[in-house]
Amino acid sequence: MTGALRAAAGLVKPRLSAFAALATLSAYAAAGGAFSPRAAPLLLGVFLLACGASALNELQERGPDGRMTRTKERPIPAGRLSPKAAALAAAALLAAGGLCVLWAGGRAAFFLGLFAAAWYNGVYTPLKRTTPFAAVVGSLSGALPPAIGWTAAAQPLFDPRLSALCFFFCLWQIPHFWLLVPEHGGDSERAGLPALTGILDLGSVTRLICVWMSVAAASCLLLPLFGTVSSAAGSAGLAAAASWLTWKAARLLCCDRSPLSYRAAFADTNAFALSVMALVALDRCCAL
Repeated sequence: MTGALRAAAGLVKPRLSAFAALATLSAYAAAGGAFSPRAAPLLLGVFLLACGASALNELQERGPDGRMTRTKERPIPAGRLSPKAAALAAAALLAAGGLCVLWAGGRAAFFLGLFAAAWYNGVYTPLKRTTPFAAVVGSLSGALPPAIGWTAAAQPLFDPRLSALCFFFCLWQIPHFWLLVPEHGGDSERAGLPALTGILDLGSVTRLICVWMSVAAASCLLLPLFGTVSSAAGSAGLAAAASWLTWKAARLLCCDRSPLSYRAAFADTNAFALSVMALVALDRCCAL
């Protein structure tokens, strides 16, 4: 049983999928739907959709995964799960997630969820084989969970408040993914996947990441400007979070560039995103 659970967790990337669900929750709460009885099935649906997309991604990348030290122990390349079983699991998760989102959030949320999965698996995943800048294009799929939550709360899709929130998530994802490159870029290149370290030296990659970390930090300040966050306390919290991440980016620029430094910056970037999600949700729910 333990082995089966470990294989399932390795296939569906639960932490990444939970981030998608939390992004949905932050927008759903900001749009006024946090206390709806449909909140739980909506979040479950987004989580299952993200799990299904992750499972399909691992099926698509089982060849390169088997050649990389970082990923060779994933369930499919390690032989703990057959490609057919992984395909069936991905299909079941996508179907279950889609039905949950359709029931809890309506047709607009449902189609946004399907589009996010299609973009992740149909555009971003194949693009990783051709360019080291695939994360820039792929960031769109991670910007869509807030739109799912927003439309599920019966708010208009083309709302400036939502646009600012989606823009933030789009920008945040780029340093989130690129912070893995300094440690694992060489591994990716040996597996046939282009990496930034193949076209830039480590110093240039680090400077590029720090710029994107700072840009992501600044982008959260658009949330009060566009009305996504309206309270003084929420705005102050966002300013503090943005300043903190900018400071972390500056520290990374001056660090010894060891793997530990990039791992710490990766954790800091994730903590920053979680704090922004909390501030967005609490601004409406608790009238900060």
